[in-house]
Amino acid sequence: MSEKKVIAVVGATGSQGGGLVRAILDDPDGGFTVRALTRNTTSVKAQELVKLGAEVVQADNYDEQSLTAAFAGAYGAYLVTDFWAHMSAEKELQEATNLVNAAKKAGVQHVVWSTLEDTRDHIPVDGDRMPTLQGTYNVPHFDAKAEADELFRAAGVPTTFLRTTFYWENLANGWGATRDADGVLTLTLPMGSSKLAGIAVEDIGRTAYGIFQAGDKLVGQTVHIAGEHLTGEQIAAGLSRAVGEPVVYKPLTHDAYRGLGFPGADEAGNMLQYYTEFEDYFTGVRDLDVVRELNPWLKTFDQWLAANGHTIPRD
Repeated sequence: MSEKKVIAVVGATGSQGGGLVRAILDDPDGGFTVRALTRNTTSVKAQELVKLGAEVVQADNYDEQSLTAAFAGAYGAYLVTDFWAHMSAEKELQEATNLVNAAKKAGVQHVVWSTLEDTRDHIPVDGDRMPTLQGTYNVPHFDAKAEADELFRAAGVPTTFLRTTFYWENLANGWGATRDADGVLTLTLPMGSSKLAGIAVEDIGRTAYGIFQAGDKLVGQTVHIAGEHLTGEQIAAGLSRAVGEPVVYKPLTHDAYRGLGFPGADEAGNMLQYYTEFEDYFTGVRDLDVVRELNPWLKTFDQWLAANGHTIPRD
C-alpha cells in the first residue's frame, strides 16, 4: 500500500478547515492523512482533533517561518484567512503573502485557496453605487482575497481557487431573523427578490476534499461553490419550519442595512448589494451539480436546518 499523502489544513479548528479535517478522517481509505494547523495546539478544539486521529501542529498566518515548517513534507495544503477576526484588507493580504511564500518554500504540490470574487470587476470602486471602504475596495473581504489570487499565480504555486459564498451559519449568528416591534420574527436581509447563494460551512471543507481527490486536473482552475440558491422568502419559510413559528421576510434597503451600525455593517451591506445586483452572475457560475460531483454530501438549506435548526435564535 502506498504511503498516504499529507494535507496540511490552515484554520483546522475553524469551520472551513474543520470540515476538511473531518472529511479526510472520515475516509481512511482515501489516500490522504491530515496535518491540522492551529495557533494553539493545547486548545480544546485542537485536542479534539488529536483524539480523532489528526496530527496537530502549531502555526500562525502571521509567522511565515512557522507555516513553512508546518507545510514541510505535505503534498497539499488548504489555505484560508479569517477577515472577520480583524476586518482589515491589509491584514488579509499580509496573511496571504505569508501563506504563498511558505507553500512555495515547502514545495507544496497542490494548494486549495479559499477565496472570493473581486466585486470591482462588476462595480467600479470610484463610482457612487456603494461606499468605498478601506480606500480601494467595495467589499474588502471579497476584493482582498481576489487580489491575493494573483500572489499565488505570480509565485507559481500550483493552486485551485475555491470561491466560497454566504454561510447558512450566519443565520444563527446575528444575520438571521429578529423580532420586530410587534414581536414577529422578521428577516431583513436586503436581497429584494434576488436569490442568495448559501452553503453549510462544513461543505466548503468537504468540497475542498473532493478537489484534492481530483488531483492535478483542477490545479490552476477556479471552482465556484454553493449548496443552494434561495430567495429571502424561501429562506424565511425554511426558518419558519425550523423554529415552529412564522418568520416574515421584510428586506431593508442596502443603505438602511449599512446604517444599522453593528461592526462591519457597511461591509455586509455592500456584500449583500453585490449579491443582489449580480445574482445572475453569482449563482450562474455556481453550478450545484458540479459541486455535488466534488462533494456528494452537499447539504440543501433544509438539510442544514434539520441538523442545525436548534441554533436559530428565537429571541
